[in-house]
Amino acid sequence: MMLFPPTGLEYVATSAKGFVDTITLLDLRYEKDFADIDKLMEFISGSIDIICVGMGWSRHFEEVCQLLNRMPDNVPLVVGGYTATEKVEELFKTCPAIDIIVRGEGEETIREILRGTALKDILGISYREGGRVLHNQNRPLPDVDSLPVPDRTLRRSEYKFAVNGINVGNMVFDSVLSARGCPFDCKFCTFSLNPLGQKRNYAARNVDSVVNEIEGLKANVVLFSDDNLFADPKRVEEICDLIIERKIKKRFVAQARIEIARYPRLLEKMVKAGFKALLIGIESPHDRILAQLNKGFDQETIRKYFKVLRKYPIFYSGYFIYGNIGETEEEMLYIPRFAKEIGIDTMVCNKLRIEKYSPLRELVEKTPGYHITEKGELYSDMYSHAALKKIGRRMKFSFYTPSRYVKILWKNFFVTKFFTFNEILFLFFALPRVMAGVIIREKQTGRFKDSLKRMFIKNT
Repeated sequence: MMLFPPTGLEYVATSAKGFVDTITLLDLRYEKDFADIDKLMEFISGSIDIICVGMGWSRHFEEVCQLLNRMPDNVPLVVGGYTATEKVEELFKTCPAIDIIVRGEGEETIREILRGTALKDILGISYREGGRVLHNQNRPLPDVDSLPVPDRTLRRSEYKFAVNGINVGNMVFDSVLSARGCPFDCKFCTFSLNPLGQKRNYAARNVDSVVNEIEGLKANVVLFSDDNLFADPKRVEEICDLIIERKIKKRFVAQARIEIARYPRLLEKMVKAGFKALLIGIESPHDRILAQLNKGFDQETIRKYFKVLRKYPIFYSGYFIYGNIGETEEEMLYIPRFAKEIGIDTMVCNKLRIEKYSPLRELVEKTPGYHITEKGELYSDMYSHAALKKIGRRMKFSFYTPSRYVKILWKNFFVTKFFTFNEILFLFFALPRVMAGVIIREKQTGRFKDSLKRMFIKNT
């Protein structure tokens, strides 16, 4: 997401301090000075002794590989991140310029590389030697309290909310990782597993260190990037108490499970501390699929908990998965109706993905008619990629009617007070330009008439 910094790479860059004279951290999403690739190559050739690249997501994979292959031969190239760990062999084959790939969490590994430790003795890396690619043993996962928090002074950009290139008020974004791993075992989820299949057991940072980090941020909107901030409700209550006690005035967003409804005192403190939005993984309204995904709750529980959650002035974004094993089109199309029934403010629907170490992989392989692409995308003989994409659009436009957008703005201004008056005013005047951009894209893809029909004609 453009709003937020590359936190993983910042952790690694901060860990490298003291082992090199100068660190230049480039986020190429924002680097206007190096939008010209030739200028970037000129800078690297003349000023850089080692290049470290983070590949956290598989988006633009081919473009990133093309960039890596343009790196100077005389400068060591080290690549890390989730996608790099997942695609070690492919990257070495596609990108001859890569010297080392750091697998898994890289904070300790980068120190050993920069210290000049013999490559054969560094855990958690793959590297080239004599025309071969060698893979060292995995590195044990480090204690989270032993890792320094990201040094924000390394940044060359501010992360602001902008519409058509114009900043919305003074909304500056940042993210804080207060814990790593997750204590739950949802079968679709591999976020608590790294691409090596290592389980990152839930490990939380010291509460004081978390609040100290928050207090030192310039940003006024902070995302807790934990898989589930509320895995330990008592700990989050302590974080809220400190935020309130120190009078820290920021807007917080966090990921959660519906079980947070069981803690009304915590919810009250969250509102007082400045929590404005929760991103909640619901996944499905169907008990059969919830059991298949091992979510640990059913539809009745979802409804009961959302009756509680709606009492608090918090914006709720619900995440759903469609295209599940055995799921029918009718069941998929019920998702937006269910989201409205329980009071979700925004809905995000993603197709089911089966990663390399997903517990669902075995079930898929045993179920006739289902297939997994090389990218981990699930489809079936009955519902192809194209069919699922079409269903996804129908779900989207069934939920996001014109009145929905009005409700979103209303709640964020009058209820949660996420946006200030100036920010709402700006959004009001910027909205026609945003919608114009959407219309242009829809026309270009030939879906404009279809989109209008779904937005304005009920049950289409």
